[in-house]
Amino acid sequence: MSVLKDKTIVLGVTGGIAAYKAAEIVRILIQRGAKVRVVMTRNAQEFITPLTMQTLSQNPVATDTFSLTQESEIGHIRLADTADAILIAPATADVIAKAAVGIADDLLTTILLATRAPVAFAPAMNVNMYAHPTVTENLERLRSRGVTIIQPAEGELACGYEGKGRLPDPAIVVDEVERMLAPRDLAGERILVTAGPTQEAIDPVRFISNRSSGKMGYAIARAAWRRGAEVKLVSGPSSLVAPHGVERIEPVSARELLDATAQNFPWSTALVMAAAIADFRPAKPASQKIKKSASGMALELAPIADEMPRLAARKGNRIVVGFAAETENLDENAHDKLRRKGLDLIVANDVTQEGAGFAVDTNIVTLIAADGSAENLPKLIKDEVADAILDRIVSIRSRKPRSRSGGAVIRRAQGSHRRRS
Repeated sequence: MSVLKDKTIVLGVTGGIAAYKAAEIVRILIQRGAKVRVVMTRNAQEFITPLTMQTLSQNPVATDTFSLTQESEIGHIRLADTADAILIAPATADVIAKAAVGIADDLLTTILLATRAPVAFAPAMNVNMYAHPTVTENLERLRSRGVTIIQPAEGELACGYEGKGRLPDPAIVVDEVERMLAPRDLAGERILVTAGPTQEAIDPVRFISNRSSGKMGYAIARAAWRRGAEVKLVSGPSSLVAPHGVERIEPVSARELLDATAQNFPWSTALVMAAAIADFRPAKPASQKIKKSASGMALELAPIADEMPRLAARKGNRIVVGFAAETENLDENAHDKLRRKGLDLIVANDVTQEGAGFAVDTNIVTLIAADGSAENLPKLIKDEVADAILDRIVSIRSRKPRSRSGGAVIRRAQGSHRRRS
Protein backbone atom coordinates (compact mmCIF):
# COMPACT_ATOMS: atom_id res chain seq x y z
CA MET A 1 0.00 0.00 0.00
CA SER A 2 1.32 3.43 -0.90
CA VAL A 3 2.57 5.63 1.93
CA LEU A 4 0.28 8.32 0.50
CA LYS A 5 -2.91 6.27 0.72
CA ASP A 6 -5.65 8.50 2.22
CA LYS A 7 -3.10 11.17 3.24
CA THR A 8 -4.05 14.83 2.79
CA ILE A 9 -1.33 16.69 0.92
CA VAL A 10 -1.53 20.48 0.70
CA LEU A 11 0.26 21.55 -2.49
CA GLY A 12 1.41 25.16 -2.55
CA VAL A 13 1.99 26.50 -6.06
CA THR A 14 4.00 29.70 -6.43
CA GLY A 15 4.72 32.02 -9.34
CA GLY A 16 7.36 30.42 -11.52
CA ILE A 17 7.30 29.03 -15.04
CA ALA A 18 7.55 25.51 -13.58
CA ALA A 19 4.04 25.97 -12.14
CA TYR A 20 2.71 24.01 -15.10
CA LYS A 21 4.40 20.89 -13.66
CA ALA A 22 2.20 21.20 -10.56
CA ALA A 23 -0.67 19.76 -12.59
CA GLU A 24 1.28 16.52 -13.11
CA ILE A 25 2.29 16.47 -9.44
CA VAL A 26 -1.39 16.57 -8.48
CA ARG A 27 -2.16 13.73 -10.89
CA ILE A 28 0.61 11.50 -9.47
CA LEU A 29 -0.32 12.27 -5.85
CA ILE A 30 -3.91 11.21 -6.52
CA GLN A 31 -2.75 8.16 -8.48
CA ARG A 32 -0.82 7.06 -5.38
CA GLY A 33 -3.87 7.44 -3.17
CA ALA A 34 -3.49 10.93 -1.70
CA LYS A 35 -6.15 13.60 -1.21
CA VAL A 36 -4.85 16.89 -2.59
CA ARG A 37 -5.75 20.44 -1.56
CA VAL A 38 -4.12 23.11 -3.72
CA VAL A 39 -3.15 26.61 -2.53
CA MET A 40 -2.05 29.07 -5.21
CA THR A 41 -0.33 32.42 -4.79
CA ARG A 42 -1.46 35.39 -6.89
CA ASN A 43 1.61 35.09 -9.12
CA ALA A 44 1.07 31.35 -9.64
CA GLN A 45 -2.29 32.14 -11.22
CA GLU A 46 -0.44 34.01 -13.99
CA PHE A 47 1.07 30.70 -15.11
CA ILE A 48 -1.70 28.15 -14.52
CA THR A 49 -5.36 28.62 -13.68
CA PRO A 50 -7.09 27.60 -10.45
CA LEU A 51 -9.73 25.88 -12.61
CA THR A 52 -7.09 23.49 -13.96
CA MET A 53 -5.90 22.59 -10.47
CA GLN A 54 -9.45 22.28 -9.15
CA THR A 55 -10.38 19.91 -11.97
CA LEU A 56 -7.34 17.70 -11.37
CA SER A 57 -7.51 17.71 -7.56
CA GLN A 58 -11.32 17.44 -7.44
CA ASN A 59 -11.26 19.99 -4.61
CA PRO A 60 -11.71 23.78 -4.42
CA VAL A 61 -8.46 25.72 -4.86
CA ALA A 62 -7.54 28.21 -2.14
CA THR A 63 -6.12 31.52 -3.37
CA ASP A 64 -7.07 34.35 -1.03
CA THR A 65 -6.76 34.77 2.73
CA PHE A 66 -9.43 37.45 2.82
CA SER A 67 -12.07 35.84 0.60
CA LEU A 68 -15.10 35.32 2.84
CA THR A 69 -16.33 32.51 0.62
CA GLN A 70 -13.01 30.68 0.59
CA GLU A 71 -12.43 31.22 4.28
CA SER A 72 -15.82 29.77 5.15
CA GLU A 73 -15.44 26.81 2.78
CA ILE A 74 -11.75 26.02 3.28
CA GLY A 75 -10.17 28.01 6.12
CA HIS A 76 -6.42 28.54 6.28
CA ILE A 77 -6.18 27.12 9.81
CA ARG A 78 -8.17 24.06 8.78
CA LEU A 79 -5.83 23.51 5.82
CA ALA A 80 -2.84 23.78 8.18
CA ASP A 81 -4.38 21.42 10.74
CA THR A 82 -5.68 18.73 8.39
CA ALA A 83 -2.56 18.44 6.23
CA ASP A 84 -0.51 15.26 6.61
CA ALA A 85 2.20 17.03 4.61
CA ILE A 86 2.71 20.31 2.82
CA LEU A 87 4.60 20.49 -0.47
CA ILE A 88 5.64 23.77 -2.09
CA ALA A 89 6.29 23.08 -5.78
CA PRO A 90 7.57 25.06 -7.46
CA ALA A 91 9.10 27.06 -4.63
CA THR A 92 10.32 30.48 -5.76
CA ALA A 93 13.12 32.45 -4.09
CA ASP A 94 10.41 34.77 -2.75
CA VAL A 95 8.40 32.13 -0.88
CA ILE A 96 11.61 30.49 0.39
CA ALA A 97 12.74 33.83 1.84
CA LYS A 98 9.36 34.50 3.46
CA ALA A 99 9.22 31.05 5.03
CA ALA A 100 12.80 31.35 6.27
CA VAL A 101 12.11 34.54 8.23
CA GLY A 102 8.49 33.85 9.15
CA ILE A 103 6.65 36.36 6.98
CA ALA A 104 2.95 35.52 6.55
CA ASP A 105 1.55 38.02 4.08
CA ASP A 106 -0.62 35.68 1.98
CA LEU A 107 -2.61 32.47 2.37
CA LEU A 108 0.26 30.07 1.63
CA THR A 109 2.82 31.62 3.96
CA THR A 110 0.16 31.87 6.69
CA ILE A 111 -0.52 28.14 6.37
CA LEU A 112 3.22 27.44 6.60
CA LEU A 113 3.41 29.24 9.94
CA ALA A 114 0.29 27.57 11.30
CA THR A 115 0.99 23.96 10.33
CA ARG A 116 2.62 21.23 12.40
CA ALA A 117 2.81 18.86 9.44
CA PRO A 118 6.04 17.91 7.64
CA VAL A 119 6.95 20.44 4.95
CA ALA A 120 8.88 20.02 1.70
CA PHE A 121 10.11 22.74 -0.66
CA ALA A 122 11.01 22.04 -4.29
CA PRO A 123 12.99 25.10 -5.43
CA ALA A 124 12.80 26.10 -9.11
CA MET A 125 14.45 29.26 -10.43
CA ASN A 126 17.20 30.76 -12.56
CA VAL A 127 20.60 29.08 -12.01
CA ASN A 128 22.25 32.29 -10.77
CA MET A 129 19.35 33.03 -8.46
CA TYR A 130 19.53 29.52 -6.99
CA ALA A 131 23.27 29.94 -6.38
CA HIS A 132 22.85 33.35 -4.69
CA PRO A 133 24.14 33.33 -1.09
CA THR A 134 20.82 34.65 0.21
CA VAL A 135 18.89 31.75 -1.31
CA THR A 136 21.51 29.29 -0.05
CA GLU A 137 21.28 30.71 3.47
CA ASN A 138 17.47 30.68 3.44
CA LEU A 139 17.35 27.05 2.29
CA GLU A 140 19.85 26.09 4.98
CA ARG A 141 17.74 27.87 7.61
CA LEU A 142 14.67 25.91 6.53
CA ARG A 143 16.64 22.67 6.43
CA SER A 144 17.89 23.27 9.99
CA ARG A 145 14.24 23.37 11.13
CA GLY A 146 13.55 19.96 9.65
CA VAL A 147 12.10 21.08 6.33
CA THR A 148 12.80 18.73 3.41
CA ILE A 149 14.51 20.48 0.51
CA ILE A 150 14.07 18.63 -2.78
CA GLN A 151 17.15 19.35 -4.84
CA PRO A 152 16.47 20.96 -8.23
CA ALA A 153 17.58 19.20 -11.40
CA GLU A 154 20.26 20.40 -13.81
CA GLY A 155 19.73 21.19 -17.47
CA GLU A 156 18.33 23.82 -19.80
CA LEU A 157 16.17 26.36 -17.99
CA ALA A 158 13.21 28.30 -19.38
CA CYS A 159 15.22 31.52 -19.17
CA GLY A 160 17.76 30.10 -21.62
CA TYR A 161 20.49 29.38 -19.06
CA GLU A 162 21.99 25.95 -18.38
CA GLY A 163 22.54 24.68 -14.86
CA LYS A 164 20.90 23.75 -11.59
CA GLY A 165 17.45 25.20 -11.01
CA ARG A 166 14.88 23.07 -12.84
CA LEU A 167 11.97 21.57 -10.95
CA PRO A 168 12.66 17.80 -10.92
CA ASP A 169 10.45 15.35 -12.71
CA PRO A 170 7.04 15.35 -10.94
CA ALA A 171 7.38 11.64 -10.07
CA ILE A 172 10.65 12.40 -8.25
CA VAL A 173 8.99 15.21 -6.31
CA VAL A 174 6.24 12.81 -5.19
CA ASP A 175 8.86 10.15 -4.32
CA GLU A 176 10.46 12.68 -1.95
CA VAL A 177 7.09 13.36 -0.30
CA GLU A 178 6.60 9.62 0.19
CA ARG A 179 10.02 9.36 1.80
CA MET A 180 9.21 12.28 4.09
CA LEU A 181 6.07 10.49 5.32
CA ALA A 182 7.42 6.93 5.42
CA PRO A 183 8.71 5.35 8.65
CA ARG A 184 12.46 5.95 8.97
CA ASP A 185 13.10 2.48 10.38
CA LEU A 186 15.98 1.83 7.97
CA ALA A 187 17.81 5.10 8.65
CA GLY A 188 21.50 4.29 9.05
CA GLU A 189 21.31 1.06 7.07
CA ARG A 190 23.32 0.67 3.87
CA ILE A 191 21.47 -1.85 1.75
CA LEU A 192 23.02 -3.54 -1.25
CA VAL A 193 20.42 -5.02 -3.61
CA THR A 194 21.02 -7.20 -6.66
CA ALA A 195 18.38 -7.41 -9.37
CA GLY A 196 17.57 -8.55 -12.86
CA PRO A 197 19.03 -11.20 -15.12
CA THR A 198 22.58 -11.75 -16.34
CA GLN A 199 23.68 -12.32 -19.91
CA GLU A 200 26.34 -14.89 -20.85
CA ALA A 201 27.86 -14.38 -24.29
CA ILE A 202 27.69 -17.14 -26.90
CA ASP A 203 29.30 -14.89 -29.50
CA PRO A 204 29.39 -11.09 -30.06
CA VAL A 205 25.68 -10.97 -31.00
CA ARG A 206 24.07 -13.80 -28.99
CA PHE A 207 23.78 -14.64 -25.32
CA ILE A 208 21.92 -16.91 -22.91
CA SER A 209 19.86 -15.35 -20.16
CA ASN A 210 16.67 -15.88 -18.14
CA ARG A 211 13.20 -14.36 -17.77
CA SER A 212 13.92 -12.01 -14.87
CA SER A 213 12.81 -8.39 -15.41
CA GLY A 214 14.37 -6.98 -12.24
CA LYS A 215 11.02 -5.69 -10.93
CA MET A 216 11.32 -7.35 -7.52
CA GLY A 217 14.84 -6.09 -6.84
CA TYR A 218 14.02 -2.59 -8.06
CA ALA A 219 10.96 -2.53 -5.77
CA ILE A 220 13.15 -3.48 -2.80
CA ALA A 221 15.71 -0.79 -3.62
CA ARG A 222 12.97 1.84 -4.03
CA ALA A 223 11.26 0.89 -0.74
CA ALA A 224 14.55 0.77 1.20
CA TRP A 225 15.45 4.30 0.06
CA ARG A 226 11.96 5.51 0.94
CA ARG A 227 12.38 4.09 4.46
CA GLY A 228 15.63 5.98 5.03
CA ALA A 229 18.41 3.62 3.91
CA GLU A 230 21.34 4.37 1.67
CA VAL A 231 20.93 1.99 -1.26
CA LYS A 232 23.12 0.60 -4.00
CA LEU A 233 21.48 -1.46 -6.73
CA VAL A 234 23.61 -3.93 -8.68
CA SER A 235 21.41 -4.59 -11.69
CA GLY A 236 21.85 -6.88 -14.61
CA PRO A 237 20.50 -5.71 -17.99
CA SER A 238 17.02 -4.25 -17.44
CA SER A 239 14.73 -1.77 -19.16
CA LEU A 240 13.59 -0.41 -15.78
CA VAL A 241 14.45 3.14 -14.74
CA ALA A 242 16.79 3.40 -11.76
CA PRO A 243 14.82 4.29 -8.61
CA HIS A 244 15.25 7.88 -7.47
CA GLY A 245 17.91 8.28 -4.77
CA VAL A 246 19.50 4.90 -5.51
CA GLU A 247 22.98 4.37 -6.96
CA ARG A 248 22.78 1.85 -9.79
CA ILE A 249 25.72 -0.32 -10.89
CA GLU A 250 25.19 -2.06 -14.22
CA PRO A 251 27.09 -5.32 -14.80
CA VAL A 252 26.12 -7.65 -17.65
CA SER A 253 27.47 -11.13 -16.97
CA ALA A 254 27.15 -13.25 -13.85
CA ARG A 255 30.87 -12.85 -13.18
CA GLU A 256 30.59 -9.06 -13.39
CA LEU A 257 27.52 -8.99 -11.16
CA LEU A 258 29.15 -11.22 -8.55
CA ASP A 259 32.35 -9.14 -8.62
CA ALA A 260 30.38 -5.89 -8.20
CA THR A 261 28.46 -7.43 -5.31
CA ALA A 262 31.65 -8.61 -3.60
CA GLN A 263 33.31 -5.21 -4.07
CA ASN A 264 30.39 -3.37 -2.46
CA PHE A 265 29.70 -5.95 0.25
CA PRO A 266 32.09 -4.32 2.79
CA TRP A 267 30.13 -1.03 2.38
CA SER A 268 26.80 -2.67 3.17
CA THR A 269 24.98 -3.48 6.39
CA ALA A 270 22.50 -5.72 4.56
CA LEU A 271 22.60 -7.60 1.27
CA VAL A 272 19.44 -8.61 -0.61
CA MET A 273 20.24 -10.96 -3.50
CA ALA A 274 17.16 -10.65 -5.71
CA ALA A 275 19.06 -11.08 -9.00
CA ALA A 276 18.50 -14.17 -11.14
CA ILE A 277 22.16 -14.98 -11.68
CA ALA A 278 23.03 -17.52 -14.34
CA ASP A 279 24.16 -20.94 -13.11
CA PHE A 280 25.92 -21.78 -16.38
CA ARG A 281 27.82 -19.95 -19.12
CA PRO A 282 29.07 -20.98 -22.55
CA ALA A 283 32.37 -22.76 -21.96
CA LYS A 284 33.99 -21.33 -25.11
CA PRO A 285 32.28 -18.14 -26.34
CA ALA A 286 33.14 -17.41 -29.95
CA SER A 287 35.06 -14.25 -30.86
CA GLN A 288 33.10 -13.90 -34.12
CA LYS A 289 29.43 -14.41 -34.95
CA ILE A 290 28.65 -18.09 -35.35
CA LYS A 291 27.16 -18.68 -38.79
CA LYS A 292 23.90 -20.53 -39.21
CA SER A 293 24.33 -24.18 -40.08
CA ALA A 294 21.86 -26.83 -41.22
CA SER A 295 23.55 -29.28 -38.88
CA GLY A 296 22.68 -27.13 -35.86
CA MET A 297 24.99 -26.15 -33.03
CA ALA A 298 26.06 -27.89 -29.84
CA LEU A 299 26.60 -25.50 -26.93
CA GLU A 300 28.87 -26.63 -24.11
CA LEU A 301 28.06 -24.99 -20.78
CA ALA A 302 30.33 -24.54 -17.79
CA PRO A 303 29.11 -23.95 -14.21
CA ILE A 304 29.39 -20.53 -12.58
CA ALA A 305 30.74 -20.59 -9.04
CA ASP A 306 28.25 -19.60 -6.34
CA GLU A 307 29.66 -16.66 -4.35
CA MET A 308 26.86 -16.46 -1.78
CA PRO A 309 28.35 -18.90 0.77
CA ARG A 310 31.70 -17.07 0.64
CA LEU A 311 30.05 -13.69 1.23
CA ALA A 312 27.79 -15.05 3.97
CA ALA A 313 30.80 -16.57 5.72
CA ARG A 314 32.26 -13.10 6.32
CA LYS A 315 29.02 -11.23 6.89
CA GLY A 316 29.64 -10.45 10.57
CA ASN A 317 26.62 -8.45 11.74
CA ARG A 318 25.38 -7.89 8.22
CA ILE A 319 21.99 -9.28 7.25
CA VAL A 320 21.99 -11.45 4.13
CA VAL A 321 18.76 -12.23 2.28
CA GLY A 322 18.49 -14.65 -0.64
CA PHE A 323 15.79 -15.68 -3.09
CA ALA A 324 14.63 -19.12 -4.21
CA ALA A 325 12.65 -19.10 -7.44
CA GLU A 326 11.51 -22.71 -7.83
CA THR A 327 9.22 -24.80 -10.01
CA GLU A 328 8.95 -27.80 -7.65
CA ASN A 329 9.62 -28.82 -4.04
CA LEU A 330 9.54 -25.16 -2.97
CA ASP A 331 9.76 -25.65 0.79
CA GLU A 332 12.48 -28.30 0.65
CA ASN A 333 14.64 -26.40 -1.85
CA ALA A 334 14.24 -23.09 -0.04
CA HIS A 335 15.24 -24.53 3.35
CA ASP A 336 18.23 -26.25 1.75
CA LYS A 337 19.41 -22.99 0.14
CA LEU A 338 18.84 -21.05 3.38
CA ARG A 339 21.08 -23.47 5.30
CA ARG A 340 23.68 -24.09 2.59
CA LYS A 341 24.24 -20.39 1.87
CA GLY A 342 24.20 -19.19 5.47
CA LEU A 343 21.32 -16.75 4.98
CA ASP A 344 19.34 -14.83 7.59
CA LEU A 345 16.21 -14.93 5.42
CA ILE A 346 15.13 -16.47 2.15
CA VAL A 347 12.29 -15.33 -0.07
CA ALA A 348 10.80 -18.39 -1.75
CA ASN A 349 8.34 -18.39 -4.62
CA ASP A 350 6.92 -20.92 -7.05
CA VAL A 351 7.30 -19.20 -10.40
CA THR A 352 4.76 -21.53 -12.02
CA GLN A 353 1.96 -19.89 -10.00
CA GLU A 354 -0.12 -17.29 -11.79
CA GLY A 355 0.93 -13.86 -10.56
CA ALA A 356 4.24 -15.08 -9.12
CA GLY A 357 6.40 -15.49 -12.21
CA PHE A 358 8.74 -13.22 -14.08
CA ALA A 359 7.93 -9.82 -15.63
CA VAL A 360 4.68 -9.35 -13.68
CA ASP A 361 3.83 -6.68 -11.10
CA THR A 362 2.74 -9.15 -8.39
CA ASN A 363 4.38 -11.94 -6.43
CA ILE A 364 3.41 -14.77 -4.07
CA VAL A 365 6.20 -15.53 -1.62
CA THR A 366 7.04 -17.34 1.59
CA LEU A 367 9.52 -15.64 3.94
CA ILE A 368 11.62 -18.24 5.75
CA ALA A 369 14.04 -17.08 8.46
CA ALA A 370 17.12 -18.79 9.85
CA ASP A 371 15.33 -19.24 13.19
CA GLY A 372 12.80 -21.54 11.49
CA SER A 373 9.91 -19.08 11.35
CA ALA A 374 8.00 -18.82 8.08
CA GLU A 375 5.38 -16.43 6.76
CA ASN A 376 3.20 -17.16 3.73
CA LEU A 377 2.17 -13.97 1.97
CA PRO A 378 -0.85 -13.77 -0.34
CA LYS A 379 -0.55 -12.40 -3.86
CA LEU A 380 0.66 -8.82 -3.46
CA ILE A 381 2.08 -6.19 -5.74
CA LYS A 382 5.86 -6.28 -5.65
CA ASP A 383 6.10 -2.95 -3.82
CA GLU A 384 4.12 -4.51 -0.96
CA VAL A 385 6.29 -7.64 -1.01
CA ALA A 386 9.34 -5.39 -0.85
CA ASP A 387 8.05 -3.71 2.32
CA ALA A 388 7.29 -7.10 3.87
CA ILE A 389 10.88 -8.21 3.23
CA LEU A 390 12.22 -4.97 4.69
CA ASP A 391 9.97 -5.41 7.74
CA ARG A 392 11.73 -8.73 8.35
CA ILE A 393 15.13 -7.06 7.99
CA VAL A 394 14.10 -4.52 10.63
CA SER A 395 12.99 -7.40 12.89
CA ILE A 396 16.24 -9.32 12.37
CA ARG A 397 18.28 -6.16 12.98
CA SER A 398 16.56 -5.68 16.35
CA ARG A 399 18.07 -9.00 17.46
CA LYS A 400 21.57 -8.36 16.08
CA PRO A 401 24.27 -6.10 17.55
CA ARG A 402 24.68 -2.83 15.75
CA SER A 403 27.30 -2.94 13.00
CA ARG A 404 30.25 -0.61 12.77
CA SER A 405 31.44 -1.93 9.41
CA GLY A 406 32.59 0.76 7.04
CA GLY A 407 32.93 3.23 9.94
CA ALA A 408 29.21 3.93 10.31
CA VAL A 409 27.00 2.99 13.22
CA ILE A 410 23.53 1.66 12.45
CA ARG A 411 20.92 4.10 13.70
CA ARG A 412 17.20 3.53 13.44
CA ALA A 413 14.59 6.25 13.78
CA GLN A 414 11.14 4.79 14.28
CA GLY A 415 8.24 6.59 12.63
CA SER A 416 8.13 9.66 10.45
CA HIS A 417 9.38 12.98 11.84
CA ARG A 418 7.06 15.93 12.16
CA ARG A 419 8.47 19.03 10.49
CA ARG A 420 7.42 22.62 10.38
CA SER A 421 8.76 25.52 8.37
